Amino acid sequence: MIEYIKGELTDLNPALAVVEAGGVGYALNISLITYSAIQGKKEVKLYVYEAIREDAHLLYGFLNKKERELFELLISVSGVGVTTARVILSSLSASELCNCISTGNERQLKGVKGIGLKTAQRIILDLRDKIVALGIAEEIPVGGSLQPPVNNEVRDEAVGALTMLGFAPAPSQKVVVELLREHPDARVEEIVKMALKLIK
Repeated sequence: MIEYIKGELTDLNPALAVVEAGGVGYALNISLITYSAIQGKKEVKLYVYEAIREDAHLLYGFLNKKERELFELLISVSGVGVTTARVILSSLSASELCNCISTGNERQLKGVKGIGLKTAQRIILDLRDKIVALGIAEEIPVGGSLQPPVNNEVRDEAVGALTMLGFAPAPSQKVVVELLREHPDARVEEIVKMALKLIK
């Protein structure tokens, strides 16, 4: 399995990057987000997902592990293939997609070309808890506005504790983030105690 390819960027267009490493040119399918990030660079490092089929061996390149993890989660959803997953990651950044799934924003997902209401609902239903459990979800914005960052260490420990107590990760994270915005200096145990009173 190829983990990543690091080398000279010899060719680039919005859908494909060719990276030369060890005298071999690797053609990697990429998203628009990755394209924008590597445009103008001579040396790149792209994390790889291999799609091996009977008729083809395709490589997909990602700017970081988070984008690749999201891609793998998306293609695990029934009805979402590699092409659709790449379109989603070209339309929404990793953080936008995480927030979209965490907050159940069907409308934003439906705005992506090729995604209907049922597929949007399936993506949210299947992935909401997974993106939190894997630690790749961003803080969930409250009221849709930009919020100051929270203490990620305290957040992760508190959500982990609540999950071990039997609460679902997604609602736990939402409550913990809101509490940390109100009480930024609170300790983990204090956040957990307050969250236990608020989680439904």
